[in-house]
Amino acid sequence: MASGAPTASIDSLAKARSPKPAPALAAEAAAASLPPLVVSAERVAATVLQGVHGRRRSGQGDAFWQFRPYLPGDDASRVDWRQSAKSDRLYLRETEWESAQTVALWRDAGPGMDWTGGAARPTKRARADLLLLALASLLLRGGERVRLLGGGRSVSGRGALPGLAMRLESLNLPPADESLPRHARAVLFGDFLAPLAELRESLLPLATAGARVTLVSLLDPAEESLPYLGRVRFEPPGAGESALVPRVEGIRDLYAERLAAHRAGVADITRSFGFRLLSHRTDQPPGVALLALWQALAPQGAR
Repeated sequence: MASGAPTASIDSLAKARSPKPAPALAAEAAAASLPPLVVSAERVAATVLQGVHGRRRSGQGDAFWQFRPYLPGDDASRVDWRQSAKSDRLYLRETEWESAQTVALWRDAGPGMDWTGGAARPTKRARADLLLLALASLLLRGGERVRLLGGGRSVSGRGALPGLAMRLESLNLPPADESLPRHARAVLFGDFLAPLAELRESLLPLATAGARVTLVSLLDPAEESLPYLGRVRFEPPGAGESALVPRVEGIRDLYAERLAAHRAGVADITRSFGFRLLSHRTDQPPGVALLALWQALAPQGAR
């Protein structure tokens, strides 16, 4: 496998050149053993990290961060009159976010997530794993704490990312978590194609706990457009009977109508709970979804 290539190259270099110090060899071995998913997640996080520096964002703290123009709805007591007197605009003095928060992450591991409509596209599960770990990388770099819903204790520090990746493999629980503190933040990744009644029931414990939740709905583009032609047999994920459709193009409009109705239902549920809903397709760059997610998690984006 490709993961063995770095190890082989390290061994050959070690033999061809002068012996390296033990710490250097240990570091190279550790780098070679990193799961490719972690490396990809760090790479995606790095593209979003440009222009983002740690916890440098508006929040509760004493350290000055920046002045920004006054906007309708802002608290007038936050206006910095000395700075405002230098121009014809009002400015607010913002302090830097200092208190670390814990963000709980969850990824749907149902059989439907292992599907892709094209060999050149990742499965929904692979994209969800990538986005979850990339978001975790950003949060850990920013000094926040991260945990998996139903997956154990909170962790901090960039070195915690490989451990999160390993625990993802065994994560197959509903997004409820009795140990989650009240008013915690949580991000859920999935296609959310389950019946609406089931979805509402699974999200209800998080809403009852007052959690501030963001859902990231992941779909393959073929699930949106149903691009197939002619006679096609559709097999449900997991258990269930297959269905033979003589002319797929004949049901395309009805399929689009029902998918739109389901997505509207998902939006209604999340809205009723005060949650956020973001959408992402697996043919889109992961950095686009990660940036939108990062902005949604900023303090000023909280509900």
